[in-house]
Amino acid sequence: MPPSDLSSLWDFLSPAGHLPDRYLWDATASVALSDLAQGSSLDGRLEELRGRSVLIATRGQLAAALALIELDGVAHRLVLCPPDLSAEHARYVVAAAAVDALVSDRAAPEPITQNVGCFVASSPRITSRNCRRSASDQTQWVLLTSGTTGVPKMVVHTLSSLTGAIRGGRKAGRQVVWSTFYDIRRYGGLQIFLRALLDGDSLVLSNAEESTGDFLNRAGAHGVTHISGTPSHWRRALMNPSARKISPQYIRLSGEIADQAILDSLRAFYAGARIAHAFASTEGGVAFDVKDGLAGFPASLMAERDADVELKVDDGTLRIRSARTALRYLGDSGDKVADEEGFVDTGDMIELRGSRYYFVGRRDGVINVGGLKVHPEEVEAVINRHPSVQMTLVRARRNPIMGAVVVADVVVKPEPGCGSSPGGIGALKSEILAACHRALAPHKVPVTIRFVPTLGVAASGKLARLTA
Repeated sequence: MPPSDLSSLWDFLSPAGHLPDRYLWDATASVALSDLAQGSSLDGRLEELRGRSVLIATRGQLAAALALIELDGVAHRLVLCPPDLSAEHARYVVAAAAVDALVSDRAAPEPITQNVGCFVASSPRITSRNCRRSASDQTQWVLLTSGTTGVPKMVVHTLSSLTGAIRGGRKAGRQVVWSTFYDIRRYGGLQIFLRALLDGDSLVLSNAEESTGDFLNRAGAHGVTHISGTPSHWRRALMNPSARKISPQYIRLSGEIADQAILDSLRAFYAGARIAHAFASTEGGVAFDVKDGLAGFPASLMAERDADVELKVDDGTLRIRSARTALRYLGDSGDKVADEEGFVDTGDMIELRGSRYYFVGRRDGVINVGGLKVHPEEVEAVINRHPSVQMTLVRARRNPIMGAVVVADVVVKPEPGCGSSPGGIGALKSEILAACHRALAPHKVPVTIRFVPTLGVAASGKLARLTA
């Protein structure tokens, strides 16, 4: 069923009895969607949530996924709460989104429930209790952006805007099992959740409490064929011995700049897999995906004009106009997502080199070195090209003369010979610095390179970028 024909997410369950069954798996439970079509994960209390603004605040992704399916078209508003949301920010979200009901798979946290009148327990266990199930509302889906500081921005979508890039409909003979490193309560993970449902595929959900190795083992045991994550997710995965436990046919990257090093590493490691990297933002939706195995994207995309997506560059940043754009913000971020012409400013800086545009970094992530700008991602891409480097974090360090200087934390690949001896580390540092001097302006070259065993990745799947 094409997404345009859906009045609610529940509609996709209607042909479940005529198709090979689809499953949702997490680390501890599984649900056949044909069972959900006959029962409830909300203990039959769906009617109590009709027309309400509902906060989905579950510990597990499976319970959240089932609640979303049941409540779309019934609740007036669904607010997707990431598990790492602080109590202070949760209170802000409850007030700004006028939340009057809570769905959770654990005891309701008191800071949230003080001003919420209705609490409904959710569970991966499907009960046979019947309830009247009819779509009566075009539900608003409220997603929180993945910023690292300040109160979260809340972005209002509809099912139509969220599924605008998904064609939908199971193909004959198709046996696909999706998985994603993302949490489905963020935009990147939600896209994979919706794609799997509307394409009639099963989905293996990740768990924030399990290691990368355990997740890969579980994904492999379920026969995952299609899997997505950020470049940082994939760099960490390729360092893990369990990366061999999966044999994907399709790999999708999004959320961060996909440089040539990670694309080449994935192609070499998973020979035969189709590899794509997509660009999307929580506000602007999915803009495009790139399937040619190269970093950046063809400049010809800028000239395309169709009913779906239009792109342009303004003041060095990528702008998007499409029907996939969110309706508005909620809370203190103001109301408008797009400008007067309907374009969303993504904040992602791009530059044209030949016939291709390349992402160079975030506008708000620039390091100011004596009045000269440095995009951390540009320096990281150069360092990551070294065959002994797995991943890199470039950051600012305060300097009394220049204001800030560039420093780099580098994770070395685990293979033997990759800088494993003191002499090897010294030679590796010299090679990295030489590569930086060849490719970068002097003010962009790191003054210090530090080798570290691992780098922090935020709950969004992106590198945790903190200034020193």
